[in-house]
Amino acid sequence: MNAPQLVTISDNAADRIKSLMASSGKPVAGLRVGVSSRGCSGLSYVFEYAEEKKKLEEEVATKGVRLFIDSAAIMFLIGSEMDYIEDKLESRFVFNNPNAKNVCGCGESFSV
Repeated sequence: MNAPQLVTISDNAADRIKSLMASSGKPVAGLRVGVSSRGCSGLSYVFEYAEEKKKLEEEVATKGVRLFIDSAAIMFLIGSEMDYIEDKLESRFVFNNPNAKNVCGCGESFSV
């Protein structure tokens, strides 16, 4: 039996990641996801293009995309779903994170 994925990715998020990677201007292996100590609630999600997997990172490969999860972020992201929302006012990646106890009003940061 396979273990569940660390992070799941919605179809919308996968499509947006593919689009971003295609327009990056250089070869990209995937998207690196981490957390940083900042924002109103203490932690925020950070993203960057990844040319390769770093040592100790976890890799999530699904729906034609690869996420590289920073080793320091793993415990904060276990069981999360990464989604991409777009409406008339904004477009952004969001996490449905079961580990988040508080989320700031703008949705940019969280605490555990």
